Amino acid sequence: MLNLFRRLLLTEGPELFYLTLEPKYHRISFTMPKLNIRNFCIISHIDHGKSTLADRFLEITGTISKDKIEPQYLDRLPLEKERGITIKLQPVTMNYKLEGNDYILNLIDTPGHVDFSYEVSRSLVAVEGAILLVDASQGIQAQTLANFHLAQQQGLKVIPAINKVDLPHLDLDSVKKELSELTGVSSEDIIGISAKTGHGVQELLDKVIKKVPAPEIIVDQPLSALIFDSYFDEFRGVVAFVRIFGGSVRTNQKIKLIKTDTESIALNVGIFRPDLVDKESLSAGEIGYIVTGLKDIDKCRVGDTVSINGQEDKALSGYKEPQPMVFAGIYPKDGSRQEKLRKALDKLKLNDASLIFEPEDSSALGFGFRVGFLGLLHLDITMERLKREYSLDLVITAPSVSYKIFQKNSFKIIKSPSSFPDPSYIEKIEEPWVRIDIVSPQECFGLLMEFLDSLGRVKFVSLKYIGASQKSKRALIHYEAPLSLLLVDFYDKIKGLSKGYASYSYEFLDYRLADVVRLDILVAGDIVDQLATIAYRDRAYISGRRIVKKLKEVLPRQMFEIKVQAAIGGKILASERISALRKDVTAKLYGGDVSRKNKLLKKQKKGKKKLMQFGKINIPPEAYMAIIVK
Repeated sequence: MLNLFRRLLLTEGPELFYLTLEPKYHRISFTMPKLNIRNFCIISHIDHGKSTLADRFLEITGTISKDKIEPQYLDRLPLEKERGITIKLQPVTMNYKLEGNDYILNLIDTPGHVDFSYEVSRSLVAVEGAILLVDASQGIQAQTLANFHLAQQQGLKVIPAINKVDLPHLDLDSVKKELSELTGVSSEDIIGISAKTGHGVQELLDKVIKKVPAPEIIVDQPLSALIFDSYFDEFRGVVAFVRIFGGSVRTNQKIKLIKTDTESIALNVGIFRPDLVDKESLSAGEIGYIVTGLKDIDKCRVGDTVSINGQEDKALSGYKEPQPMVFAGIYPKDGSRQEKLRKALDKLKLNDASLIFEPEDSSALGFGFRVGFLGLLHLDITMERLKREYSLDLVITAPSVSYKIFQKNSFKIIKSPSSFPDPSYIEKIEEPWVRIDIVSPQECFGLLMEFLDSLGRVKFVSLKYIGASQKSKRALIHYEAPLSLLLVDFYDKIKGLSKGYASYSYEFLDYRLADVVRLDILVAGDIVDQLATIAYRDRAYISGRRIVKKLKEVLPRQMFEIKVQAAIGGKILASERISALRKDVTAKLYGGDVSRKNKLLKKQKKGKKKLMQFGKINIPPEAYMAIIVK
């Protein structure tokens, strides 16, 4: 056998094969570059033109004909098209011919918002290269930096490109210079394109083929496929999106998911065009899908490794577990639909690996779930998907962050104010802090720094300028701050003070000491757990005053007077009264002594007082979100 491979080397040339002799196992392995495959993704800040560029790639390669293509073709969710943003990664396989050679191009379109950075990190593991796209009118933004560093950590070949060069009044040279400084690529090698018109797009695609390395495969290696995404099909079970790193898999072959120790059969395998197209087999270097047939969603998770049943098992490294930043309670308005909500969250988690949830109950709202999200946009999108895709009518409580509560010789992490323990047993409390990177025009960063300093709990780290010319110079500001400060209107403030030009991204750092208390809200004398919030001790009065004022506007009037109060323990900090609805009981009087009128009003007052003893307040859904509105 060894002589056979030696003859193959002499025939084909030594540059194609790398032999490894393993005498212990009497096995010879050889790796071979698969020259006709390129796996790459597009990364950038939000709204810099990733999806439009992907549309042009589909046109140039003939994957989708021009008469059928529509804007944001790879965005499959209706929400993505409505909001004009990419929420889910989406792979597609394209065929392309360059200089007489046929190539298979596997592209993954990725989101740009900071809340969906986990989608980007999963995409980067499945490819060898990335196009770093920058808007010519905006230059490098916060998420541009974050995504570039993610690609660097994976050791990918990064190809910088500048989009929207067809716009008027651009300082293209300065954008090229700052992008060159970031990536280390000379300004002359940075391609300027217009994804809208198609200018320069074919040149960029040719560059991807020439610069991005082909995947290397080990011919005799057993199947090793990484699941980077998945979804649930009612008829075919879990459909896993995979990158094949070694071996091959064919239809009707027995497979095994290593981490969950689950055996199944590959009902179908194939590629994305971008709809599912079946093939006889998938081999090393390819990106495609495997229809597992599994109806138990827990058996197939993102990050698991697919192998052939009976072959040696060696799990790939998978992904770092995402760390939820924001938690909120989600409850069905109809208490009987709690099980439907659980199944919907299960299916959504299969499609969104960053989502976590656990059961929670409330005296006011019944049974529901405490759900963890990567940010407020992630929360908003998840709620919309639950309502649209699963026809659920939901109530959501105000979002909060997690806290570490230290007690005697132990600590626990709480994810909701209702879990806050008795203060007499607490030794100390720690809250999550994040590193915030803000990119802002030079003329606005003074206002931004003034705003950040006014928050009182932020820590300035550094400031540096980016941009080649004085006209385009921008500031990159680094701050450290409690995550809770980002939950109310931080994004709106940043955008407002910079006239829409600033952008920011954040990254979790650690937990730090915090002086916080549980702020209870009482409605008609009863504590409503799901309206409770965790506030800084020195700002508890201001927070309580704001909440009760807002609830006074939101809560419906009853036939009796309602007290709305904010309290810490037994101490009332703020109070408002909602006046009772009044029936004109004196309407039937047509004269006589005033004592007759007073007698009727006194009788009515007694009735309202009696009604208030057993009257029940129905709290509308908007009241639970009112406590985060300033």
